[in-house]
Amino acid sequence: MYFEQFYLGCLAHGSYMLGSEGEAAVIDPQRDVEIYLQAAAQHNLTIRAIFETHLHADFVSGHKELAARTGASIYISEEAGAAFPHVKVRDGFELRLGKLRVNVLATPGHTPESICLVVTDEEKSPRPWAIFTGDTLFLGDVGRPDLSPSHTPEQLAGLLFDSLHNKVLKLANEVLVYPAHGAGSLCGRNMREESHSTIGVERTTNYALQINDRDEFVRQMTANLPARPDYFSQDAEINRAGAPALAELAELEAISAEELKARLEQGWVGLDLRPFAQFAAGHVPGSVNIALGGQFASWAGIALGLGAHPVLIAESAEQIEEARTRLARIGMEARGYLRGGIAGWREGGFALATVPEISVQELEPKLKAGQMRVLDVRRESEWQSGHIAGADWWPLDNFIHQLPAPTASPLAVHCKGGYRSAIACSLLLRAGFTDIVNVRGGTDAWQQAGLPLFPEAAAKSR
Repeated sequence: MYFEQFYLGCLAHGSYMLGSEGEAAVIDPQRDVEIYLQAAAQHNLTIRAIFETHLHADFVSGHKELAARTGASIYISEEAGAAFPHVKVRDGFELRLGKLRVNVLATPGHTPESICLVVTDEEKSPRPWAIFTGDTLFLGDVGRPDLSPSHTPEQLAGLLFDSLHNKVLKLANEVLVYPAHGAGSLCGRNMREESHSTIGVERTTNYALQINDRDEFVRQMTANLPARPDYFSQDAEINRAGAPALAELAELEAISAEELKARLEQGWVGLDLRPFAQFAAGHVPGSVNIALGGQFASWAGIALGLGAHPVLIAESAEQIEEARTRLARIGMEARGYLRGGIAGWREGGFALATVPEISVQELEPKLKAGQMRVLDVRRESEWQSGHIAGADWWPLDNFIHQLPAPTASPLAVHCKGGYRSAIACSLLLRAGFTDIVNVRGGTDAWQQAGLPLFPEAAAKSR
C-alpha cells in the first residue's frame, strides 16, 4: 500500500493519497493539485477516485480540477447537493482500489453531508486500518456544528453525538485517525498538533468524547464557539459548484504607484505582505498589513472578505506568486501588484506612512498614569483566560463588521504575539484612526516581563 499525508500549515489542512496495485484515491484535496499528480507519477499510480468528506468551508478544494486532469470520479455525500459530475455516496458505500477497501460512514454533525472513510488494507489484515474523519473527529476535538444554513447548531451537535458514538467509536482502538485539520483551524476549538492518532487515544483523551450525555454534549458543543468567518459560507458554495482550475485565473496586473494611489482613494485595498517591522518603518498610506508568514490567507479572508480583490505589495515576484496561490486556496483573487513594491512607491514621489511600536515595559507605566488606552484584539477564549487590567476588548474577527469606537487617548493595540495586532493597527489607520501604536510581543511579552493578567469572566467590550 502507498500512503501519504499532505499538510498545509498555513490552513492547518491535511489531505491524503493512498493507493494499491496502481490505483489511487485522494481525500480532501487542496486547491493546487499538482502535488498529487507528481506523487502519483513518482509511485506509478493512476488517480481513480477523489473523496470529499464534506463541503469544506475554510478552503477551496481542487476536486474539480483534479478530476478533469486525471479522469477520476469524485465521491461525495448524496446530501451535499453537489453541482459538478460526481458519484453520490451514502452510509455503507464501498469502493475497492487494488487491495484497499474504502467504506463510507455517513456522519452528519459538523455538516449535514459529512462522511468518514474507513480504509482496510486487505493485503495486511481484514480489519480496518484507518479512518479519515474529515471534520467529524479531530485530534483532541470534534468539528464545530454551526456551519449549516439548513440546521441549527443544536440539531447538528445532536447528530454529531450520534455519529461519533454510534459509528466512529464502534471501531477498534488500534484504528488510526486522520482528520482534515490540525491545530490552528477554525473548524474546531482545541485541536492537538500531531499528524494522526488512534481511536483508542481519542476515546480516552479527547474531551468531547468524554461527554456521554447527549444533551450535555449539545450544550457544550454549542457554547463559546469561535467567531465564524463570513467567507466560510462562500467557500462552501464554491466547493458545491466546483472551483475553476488555478490556470484559469487571470494574470496579475502590474499597477503603477500613481494608479494605486488613485485607486486606494476610491476604496481599493493595498495588501502589504511584508513583516510588520518593515511595514511599521514605512508603508503605502492606507494599505493593510497581513504578513505572508503565519495563517496569511485565513486572516486575509477574515479581515478583508473574499470580495476585497487586493493589490499586493511585496518585495519579490516569488512573494507575489506565493500570496496569489495562498489567497486562491480560500477563494480570494488578487487584483494585481504594485510595480516595484515600496521602492516603486517612493520612486513615484509619494510619501510613506509609519506605525509606532511600544514595548510592554514602556506601556505599563503609561497605563497606570492614564496616558494611554489598550485594545486587546484576541479571541474571546484568550481574553477570558487573562487580559491586561482596564483593557478594551474588540476581537480582530469583528473588524470586518464594525471597528472599535475611537478613544481620546492614544491607543495601544495588542494580541498574543503581534501578528494580529499588526493587522488591526493597519485596519484602524486605514479607517482614519490616529494615535495608534502596536504593542511589541503582545501578551506573551507582557507575561514574560512578569506583568499581571486578570482572568475576569465578564469581558469589557465597547
